[in-house]
Amino acid sequence: MRSAGLRALGIAGLAFLAAPLIPLPVLGQGAYPSQAVKMMVPNPAGGLPDTVARIVGKRLQERLGQPVVIENRPGANGRVAVAALLAAPGDGYTLLVTDGAILTINPLLYANLAYNPKDILPIAMLARAPMFLAANPKVPAASLAELIAYAKAHPGQINYGSGGIASTHHLSMEAFAAGLKLDMKHVPFKGTGEAVPALLGGHIDLLFSAYPSLAGAAEGGQVKLLATNGLHRSKQAPNLPALSEVIPGFDLAPTIGVFGRADTAGAAVHRLVAEVLAALKEPEVIQQLAVVGVEAAGAGADEYVSALEAEGRRMSAAAEAAGLKAK
Repeated sequence: MRSAGLRALGIAGLAFLAAPLIPLPVLGQGAYPSQAVKMMVPNPAGGLPDTVARIVGKRLQERLGQPVVIENRPGANGRVAVAALLAAPGDGYTLLVTDGAILTINPLLYANLAYNPKDILPIAMLARAPMFLAANPKVPAASLAELIAYAKAHPGQINYGSGGIASTHHLSMEAFAAGLKLDMKHVPFKGTGEAVPALLGGHIDLLFSAYPSLAGAAEGGQVKLLATNGLHRSKQAPNLPALSEVIPGFDLAPTIGVFGRADTAGAAVHRLVAEVLAALKEPEVIQQLAVVGVEAAGAGADEYVSALEAEGRRMSAAAEAAGLKAK
């Protein structure tokens, strides 16, 4: 594999440092894996990264011939799980499954991050998870075009919720507003568990959120789905436009992947990439992921690093539009 790095990104002088070379297999070591593999998730059980980890982990367990254990380590925007990853040996038996925020968003927020992004190795991309732009029924817009027209005609009168300052939900809306010069007010919540009910109750007008948290409400007419934040239309709702159709190049859909320590043994990396990519081609796995609103997106380390570089640039631009500064 080539030497790949995360190029300079960030605001307020922050930058991603180049990721090290993926080490080659070490001769004389036993075949990987010879024991259980632990996949940590920096989110509570039931969240999107957790669900993806369990779907892929179950199939990976069958392919590796060893138990794959999912362990939830929520807290501090992923920093608790990252600390646990970096404290474990780089033998490939302790991994992290999460979105790219640990590399693309956290460096924009924390002047003292408590970990160095170059110490984390993106091993394989598992899925893309587009978010949906949802509106409360009281908003007089039945389409994306109507929403844009209404927002332009009523500057400062639309409020939108998010799962927290600098969350993907927040940055997606800021990028949307900046791209079309819309004036909307931000109402941050402590996670989508608070924000979605606020949308349903009419306390906020708009929200970006994952498909599973909105699908039932949309079917019941409690919210209107207007668009997705990915580069392409979602297979879950192909009738809805992607925001890239009105803002060229727009793509704030997060990716979910497997990460390890930068010094993870090369034999483990190569085996994991091979088995993950094979699992993500299986129709059953693709369907299971589709049910929870994500798209299987198998990619090895090099391709995933490139995707994260591009994702980081977009997140950085959105953070700048939101006026965020590292603290």
